Amino acid sequence: MIKKGSEFIIGRIKSIKFALLGAWHLITTEHAFIIHTLFSFFLIVLGFYYDLTINDWLFQLVAIGLVLVTEALNTVIEKIADFIHPSYHKKIGTIKDLSAGAVFFATLISFCILLLIYLPKFISLYL
Repeated sequence: MIKKGSEFIIGRIKSIKFALLGAWHLITTEHAFIIHTLFSFFLIVLGFYYDLTINDWLFQLVAIGLVLVTEALNTVIEKIADFIHPSYHKKIGTIKDLSAGAVFFATLISFCILLLIYLPKFISLYL
């Protein structure tokens, strides 16, 4: 007989498995997410190259996470919208546009953060 504590742990392990499957699906099938992931790896390499401070790393990782999370949520919203209404519908189109707008704002904010981190490094390199 399985005890209640064991059921809880088994449930959490299954949850992690499903989360990893979802992440793998995003990374391997969703083109926008793949592009954001590749750019994230580039930024991590750049961070090591420029020997970022701990604060710069924190801001960069938050910026990367912000974009990846909003892109993942955008994908989920689009998939749900397409499932609910497979053919074109104006309201569904608006919902998808709003979702994409969230990714745009996350990317814009992240770009500003990255400019604050890297622009001084590029300027000092060439001046």
